[in-house]
Amino acid sequence: MNLHEHQAKSLFRQFHIPVPAGDAAFDVAQAEKIAAELGGERWIVKAQVHAGGRGKAGGVKIVSGIDELKQTVQGYLGSRLVTHQTDAAGLPISRVLVESLSDIGREIYLGALIDRGSRRIVFMASSEGGMDIEEVAANTPDKILKVTIDPTVGLQGYQTRQIAFGLGLAGDQIKQLGRIMNSLYQIFTRHDVSLIEINPLIVTGQGDLMALDAKLGIDDNALYRQPEMVALRDTTQEDARELEADEHGLNYVPLDGNIGCMVNGAGLAMATMDEIKLQGGEPANFLDVGGGTTAEKVAEAFKLILSDDKVKAILVNIFGGIVRCDLIANGILQAVQEVGVDIPVIVRLEGTNVDLGKAILAESDVAIISADDLEDGAKKAVAAIGGQA
Repeated sequence: MNLHEHQAKSLFRQFHIPVPAGDAAFDVAQAEKIAAELGGERWIVKAQVHAGGRGKAGGVKIVSGIDELKQTVQGYLGSRLVTHQTDAAGLPISRVLVESLSDIGREIYLGALIDRGSRRIVFMASSEGGMDIEEVAANTPDKILKVTIDPTVGLQGYQTRQIAFGLGLAGDQIKQLGRIMNSLYQIFTRHDVSLIEINPLIVTGQGDLMALDAKLGIDDNALYRQPEMVALRDTTQEDARELEADEHGLNYVPLDGNIGCMVNGAGLAMATMDEIKLQGGEPANFLDVGGGTTAEKVAEAFKLILSDDKVKAILVNIFGGIVRCDLIANGILQAVQEVGVDIPVIVRLEGTNVDLGKAILAESDVAIISADDLEDGAKKAVAAIGGQA
């Protein structure tokens, strides 16, 4: 789950990380009030969406005077922002961040994430602030500094100094960076963060460090123990089908193909998509219904798949381990009849009571195409749509 920039900065303030003065506005009047409280004649207005590249896409603008502020905010609110991290439809803008301008002397990148290889938190920093860290990693990897945190002792002073020296900071800036990194580490561990970024972390004209931007993501698997973070969730920034899937205990990710997939198990789902590609087709989604599949879950899965107009056939690939194949077969028939599926449905069953499950499908009056194995199922799915991916 991602937070908006203004939400992340509010959290930063709680942990004494310096950020520019400002606040979020949901309408023009509120933006005008914030600007008046900030004072001055120039401000920066930032569209709040869960995507990077806002500046390049026109989602960040410096404005002069109240009239330009009102015009800019009115133009943002209710529109959609398309960046290199969104699809062609972009994301809706329902709020903006209005801030005072900052005196930027230098830009730095600072972030932390979970390194799954070492299973530890890793801090990363670079003198190339303001740029995409992926671009820096690809073109100048030597400019990325890293320190790995031992969870038994936490972030150590020598590690913050190592980063500070590597960035060329001096004097009180070294202490400031240490305080910021320690605060980020506290945020990371207390709130089950999966990724936190400040890009850029600026050195102001006065030589002080300040978080000019803020990106923060919470581990979805830990949301049950982070009610304060859940309260900040903006569902308008998330795919409606993924939200619906989550409500029914399904894992769903839409893709660009036209062969819908319904599989139990993430690994099997990945293999199914690979096989469809191998046979010349294109998967329309990743959909894991889980090990304890029920008829209700299967019905909801069909509804999700069919909500995508591009889907021309459905490949069901189920391994009956926890749940028997005969129960799965009955669930598929019930779901197909309930939802009213009018496109080809190819079913491959394997596991406990597989023969009984296949017999149930064969003896039904529902038009189901049976597959012997995954390869056979993928071939039949591609053939069912005329071999056109």
